[in-house]
Amino acid sequence: MKFTKMHGIGNDYVYVNCFKEVVNNPAEVSKFVSDRHFGIGSDGLILISPSEKADFRMNIYNADGSQAEMCGNGIRCVAKYVYDYGLTDKTEISVETLAGIKYLTLTVEEGKVAFVEVNMGTPILDPAKIPVDVDKNPVVDVPICVRGKEYRMTCVSMGNPHAVIFTEHVKEMDLNTIGPDFENHPLFPKRTNTEFAEITDRKNVNMRVWERGSAETLACGTGSCATAVACILNDKTDNEVTIHLLGGDLKIRWDRENNQVYMTGPATVVFDGEITLPEGLS
Repeated sequence: MKFTKMHGIGNDYVYVNCFKEVVNNPAEVSKFVSDRHFGIGSDGLILISPSEKADFRMNIYNADGSQAEMCGNGIRCVAKYVYDYGLTDKTEISVETLAGIKYLTLTVEEGKVAFVEVNMGTPILDPAKIPVDVDKNPVVDVPICVRGKEYRMTCVSMGNPHAVIFTEHVKEMDLNTIGPDFENHPLFPKRTNTEFAEITDRKNVNMRVWERGSAETLACGTGSCATAVACILNDKTDNEVTIHLLGGDLKIRWDRENNQVYMTGPATVVFDGEITLPEGLS
């Protein structure tokens, strides 16, 4: 199987061009290629395919084989792939995802995509649609108890569920211990991604993320969007904010007038390769 390893500020995936390749068992293939010792090493697998509704389609599989609805860093890399590898010459494209069609604007420098702005769509605040089993609508500054400690969460869906926790000293937090308990908390019927956000000022937020199905990652695009929305709902930042993640920075803007969230950030090719899949996966 031919592939391209790419990352968006450290959130890395294995990308497969399904215009040319066939992946018969993507969930198991994702688990195999994501292994950082015996596979390629990644946060998951993303398939780039034809679409009847948009210019392209992306399907995302987490490192544990579960399917994700949307990935902000991943979709920027899809945009870079389809332009840099000659699948399109357009600088404005649409991509079909399980969270709907997303619209992207590509910034090209010296013939290659350097930055991508993604219209991530309307933030979902209805608890039933996130989903989260909480009566308050929207779910803003609601208590949640994890490992005997009470936290305050604000929940947002950007096509996938997020619980944003405002905290201090985010760099010192032991996410490996508390992350799984947030992800699998009974309040979240489909599990959740969890963002731990530390406010620096009205325009800057430090964030770490525990991703559903992939553990802690260096960055999360949908999580950054959810965090920005949560910051604004709690009147902690302005409507445009820079999210500082372990892998780099993302600029997030919530246009309250048309209720759309925009994310801008880089996309990077690491290497191209070809891997022989184990028997039963090819």
